[in-house]
Amino acid sequence: MQDNQKNLKRAILIGIINRQQNEVTIAEYLDELSFLAETAGMTPLKRFTQNLGRPDTHTFIGKGKAEEVKQYVQQNNIDVVIFDDEISPSQQRNLEKLFEKKVIDRTGLILEIFAQRAKTSYAKTQVELAQLEYIYPRLVGMWTHLERQRGGTGTRGGAGEKEVETDRRIVRKKISVLKEKLKDIDKQMAIQRRNRGEMVRVALVGYTNVGKSTLMNLLAKSEVFAENKLFATLDTTVRKIVIDRVPFLLSDTVGFIRKLPHQLVESFKSTLDEVREADILLHIVDSSHPGFEEQMREVKRTLVEIGAGEKFTITVFNKIDAIEGRKDVSILQPNEWDKIIDDEKIPITLETLQHSWLAKMFEPSVFISAHTKENISALKQLLFSTVKELHMERYPHQLPF
Repeated sequence: MQDNQKNLKRAILIGIINRQQNEVTIAEYLDELSFLAETAGMTPLKRFTQNLGRPDTHTFIGKGKAEEVKQYVQQNNIDVVIFDDEISPSQQRNLEKLFEKKVIDRTGLILEIFAQRAKTSYAKTQVELAQLEYIYPRLVGMWTHLERQRGGTGTRGGAGEKEVETDRRIVRKKISVLKEKLKDIDKQMAIQRRNRGEMVRVALVGYTNVGKSTLMNLLAKSEVFAENKLFATLDTTVRKIVIDRVPFLLSDTVGFIRKLPHQLVESFKSTLDEVREADILLHIVDSSHPGFEEQMREVKRTLVEIGAGEKFTITVFNKIDAIEGRKDVSILQPNEWDKIIDDEKIPITLETLQHSWLAKMFEPSVFISAHTKENISALKQLLFSTVKELHMERYPHQLPF
């Protein structure tokens, strides 16, 4: 274990505070960024934040903060500097020149995780395309870094510039080839979906690491890979389920996340078609997460982006076993927590949740724990009755109920 720990890359995290994200919000974002870094095999050692109305055009953060970060990087043998917000290719080049270390943003980090987690040829192709589209505008900086290592001059019009143009042509050609390959795969996947007939389709959606794969295993009695890490699932898993002679298809796919890279949304189009073409969405929510409402908004935003924003949705509040009584009790009564004594802990039970504002706002909804199997029967009953109703609309004379 200690040997593995030594091999992990040492990282620092950087976030900015502005009108869109205050100190509390950025702390939550950096918690998530830290989890992403750990998932990618890194050890986050320190966090830097800065109040910044507008990012610096050259270094994103202010010059003084950049020097502070540089000093820490040099003194603590840091391998990677990770920005929570997207930085431009020129900012990345300037920062790497200043720190003399690898600099990436949240998008680059997510792409690295996807590259590590892609197992099938299909997923690897999707991720490779997304990576190349991300890398393409950054080729100049990558080449400059290589030139320093090789002792090249990298002067304008020299070998470095010619090499960059060669690299660009290679990358453009590779992107074109991968897009054509994915078009062929998309056609095959579309045919597979059509061949499934007119069975009702249910898709699990939600923020990453909310328990979708665990729930898939419970509902389908299958063995889908589930792990307490971000993006444990990249490939779509589809299972046929039959309850009371009513068949339907249940699919699980990649989780969403804040600032999900546009390149991934595009390259995972066929995978996300499972969601777009579903009849019913099960929106799985980690109700124990302090930022679950923002996670829900992010999922909704992504669903709208892929054309699935108007789908019939059952909201499944998962992980109720992990909810702790807390003084704000915002999960129960928004804007009324000031009536609660500061040190008072409110017990949160299943019955309390079922009468909460969440239950009323997100109808139909159900509260469960996939881990302890609490209230799973209620979820099954709600899901199966909804599926049965849709099935009977399509085949009114097929089932004598």
